[in-house]
Amino acid sequence: MTVNLTKGQAISLQKNDGGTLSAVRMGLGWQAAPRRGLFGSRTREIDLDASAVLFADKQPVDVVFFRHLVSDDGSVRHTGDNLVGGVGQGGDDEAILVDLQRVPVHIDQIVFTVNSFTGQTFQEVQNAFCRLVDETNGQELARYTLAGGGPYTAQIMAKVHRTGTGWTMTALGTAANGRTFQDLMPAILPHL
Repeated sequence: MTVNLTKGQAISLQKNDGGTLSAVRMGLGWQAAPRRGLFGSRTREIDLDASAVLFADKQPVDVVFFRHLVSDDGSVRHTGDNLVGGVGQGGDDEAILVDLQRVPVHIDQIVFTVNSFTGQTFQEVQNAFCRLVDETNGQELARYTLAGGGPYTAQIMAKVHRTGTGWTMTALGTAANGRTFQDLMPAILPHL
């Protein structure tokens, strides 16, 4: 059963049987919003990029994105860059796989971001979402849908963080500006 998250809402990543999830996929999807023009409506390709920033005690220690597809410890993997979005027509356009059992114990938070590398704003994007999937069985656990676009070029979408012996996902949905994850660091830090 999928939980539709609202901004700031958190869910435990414990399984219903009391076990813990071992591997999850953070999927991101989007479509270009049609634009009205002199000759009808058209869409422009939108290149959004998913990133996962790994933190230890509020300090960034690694990042996974289109130019660094696997974390240094191998626990987080980006499936590849999608330059246009909407390919899945509602499915994941980019995905980041996290093997929660392999994440080193000093990593306490993983923040997922999406940014427009080409500088288009989210006013030109529709149907943007992030979803968390149990990678062992393909079941969607949680979904956060971005409501309304705006004059910004990035979103701090969600984070997974350690809580006791398990993990929790929190939907963040914070608008930001930046073309790369480095540009987003000042916007990420308040969420740690």
